[in-house]
Amino acid sequence: MRPLRYAINVTLDGCVHHEAGVAPDDESMRFWTAEMQRADGLLYGRVTYEMMQAAWRRPSSGAWPDWMDASETPFAETIDGMRKHVVSRTLTEADWNAELVSGDLEASVRRLKEQPGDALLVGGVTLPAALADLGLVDEYVFLVHPVLAGHGPTLLSGLRERIRLDLVDRRELGSGAVVMRWRPASSD
Repeated sequence: MRPLRYAINVTLDGCVHHEAGVAPDDESMRFWTAEMQRADGLLYGRVTYEMMQAAWRRPSSGAWPDWMDASETPFAETIDGMRKHVVSRTLTEADWNAELVSGDLEASVRRLKEQPGDALLVGGVTLPAALADLGLVDEYVFLVHPVLAGHGPTLLSGLRERIRLDLVDRRELGSGAVVMRWRPASSD
């Protein structure tokens, strides 16, 4: 069974909003590009899918926008070409290499995990919390930035039960941000 990894930027006070002052730098963009390349599919809710599509879909002109610098192009090319699975009750279709996931969330995601291939990478706020509650997240990857946002949506807010985790890897970036990988603790 392929693993489901939840990966996201987060501030020291737990904020996961993309505008919380967590500006990407060259090193974090290389990290996120490599993280995407370790997966062969993305799982997003509608809001995250639409936000990522607006920012990272290759324009019809074929040229990346002027605001994108050289450190962001490999990430953009990677995410643009990846297979995407979109959980939505409101969308009737999805493009950008995407398919809609509908029906029972747990059963649908279990089917995706049972397909052959590498990891699935889930991002966003609401969907990952629902998947964590269902016990479907196999690894948590947090890039923790040395920023206090003071407001905004927080990491895994509203979980029904506590989830114990084991730290499996930790790496500090030059910016002071820390990458941490966690897996659900075994129930020994």
